[in-house]
Amino acid sequence: MNALTDMPQAGKRRIKRARVLLTARLRTGAGEVGARLRDLSCKGALVECSEPLAVGDEVVFVRGDTIVSARVAWTAPGRLGLEFHHSIDESEVLVHVAKPSAKAPERFRRPRIHGEDLTDHERKLARIFARSVGIDITRS
Repeated sequence: MNALTDMPQAGKRRIKRARVLLTARLRTGAGEVGARLRDLSCKGALVECSEPLAVGDEVVFVRGDTIVSARVAWTAPGRLGLEFHHSIDESEVLVHVAKPSAKAPERFRRPRIHGEDLTDHERKLARIFARSVGIDITRS
């Protein structure tokens, strides 16, 4: 009974997975093929490739300096799941993936149209904006 409680629930994994979109290579019995790495953990990967592989096929996963033998665990049209023969440090594969910036993106703001503290450049932008939206800001 304990073995059942220790197992992950269906569809839920205990191992952290990184969702990515990176190029990779698979060395197969038929040669090397290009693939897209979509999901990665220390124990396996989800890849997209056009090569028709079968469950149980042995491949070598190659991404940068990471080269690891694996077994095809499952297949779906254009996709397959790899189970690595030994754990990898997924951070080595993801080393070149930029982390999202904590800085908030700049938001567009229309230029001010009136105000005494406008710079010459801001006045020029205000005139251009006003003309583009049909506002008359000329002063007599």
